[in-house]
Amino acid sequence: MAEKSENTKQPLDPESGQFAIQKVYVKDVSFEVPHAPDIFRDEWNPAVNMQISNQARTLEADLYDVVMTVTVTVTFGEKTVYLAEIHQAGIFHISGFPDEVVGRMLGTICPNILFPFAREMVADLVTRGGFPQLLLAPVNFEALYMQQGKQQAKSSDHPPGVTH
Repeated sequence: MAEKSENTKQPLDPESGQFAIQKVYVKDVSFEVPHAPDIFRDEWNPAVNMQISNQARTLEADLYDVVMTVTVTVTFGEKTVYLAEIHQAGIFHISGFPDEVVGRMLGTICPNILFPFAREMVADLVTRGGFPQLLLAPVNFEALYMQQGKQQAKSSDHPPGVTH
């Protein structure tokens, strides 16, 4: 009689959750250089400000649309050099997890997947706009999620970052 192999696949436990990327897409892109071409004659000494936000909504049972907005504003003093805004989005299948875990996944795992796409788009836009390459620093989405959760906990009955 043959012995069972230790590498035999076990059937999927119905209690375990599932996570899958269905689609990653760009929802909106904007790049503005309000003072071109004069801005190119100024000395390159910019101040960079990045704002990032994340929203998720339920499309249907176990299917979520997550939109990350990254806004980068570069200035010289009072003058805006350029403004780049990306709405990087993804559709994610998430099932078999408690609501609080789904909320955390939508606020941390999904943005971690989307951010490299947004970072690449910003770098490409800035370079194509005639400026030195701008590489966005990594973002701690866990800390952002915790901060957002504290703000929403008092006024919401669903997980932070999720709209129904």
